Amino acid sequence: MGVKEVLHRTKRLGWGTDTHLYRDAAEFHAAFPSRLRSAGPRVLKQNRGNGGQGVWKVELASEPPGKAGVVRVLQALRGSVPEELPLADFMTRCEGYFASDGCIVDQPFQPRLPDGMIRCYMGADKVVGFGHQFIKALIPPPPEGPDSPAAQPGPRIMHGSDAAPFQLLRAKMEEEWTPQMMQVLGIDPASLPIIWDADFLYGPRTASGEDSYVLCEINVSSVFAIPDQAPAAIAHLALRRLRSARGE
Repeated sequence: MGVKEVLHRTKRLGWGTDTHLYRDAAEFHAAFPSRLRSAGPRVLKQNRGNGGQGVWKVELASEPPGKAGVVRVLQALRGSVPEELPLADFMTRCEGYFASDGCIVDQPFQPRLPDGMIRCYMGADKVVGFGHQFIKALIPPPPEGPDSPAAQPGPRIMHGSDAAPFQLLRAKMEEEWTPQMMQVLGIDPASLPIIWDADFLYGPRTASGEDSYVLCEINVSSVFAIPDQAPAAIAHLALRRLRSARGE
């Protein structure tokens, strides 16, 4: 659950999108250039990492004209600035991500990124809270520079599980996506982490104007801090699991 490959394995769930997986450098070099040219800006993610390391927005550079094969890239790591370089050089830079059975996940860039990221805090298969944050990763820094106050992410605003703006997401997570993920990954209820979270970006609005959500990543080892309302719900779920394991 806690590696980026899960984005590819669960891409057919409602939280999925046009996601591809490259197992080695040869496959990456063969398939990514044509996909970038046909599908628009992409986001590449190494299988393991945190803090934005190894997560890149990649788009064809439109200026100056005539520089075929040049891309503009921006890493999600805080303090990063856009860089233009030949696509082949950038792909060579990424080859290290395949070490130790690594892989690269390839997703479309989400234009609604400035609307923020929603962290859905989970206790086993139940939502126990939400956090909404206006992130700045993969957004070019302002003229003041990457270390200026305007370039820093906003605070994560915590909400309880009953927060009105996120009830559609809660229903999707509890009734559809988590059970479907467990089936795809072969996770039985007793093995589902008692504390984990899923990060979502806003996808395109539906025909009726509702928000859609695209899974960004799942965290199972670095989940805190959590909403104030979450610990009691997590403790209750943990106690229920323990009692079930003892046959009570």
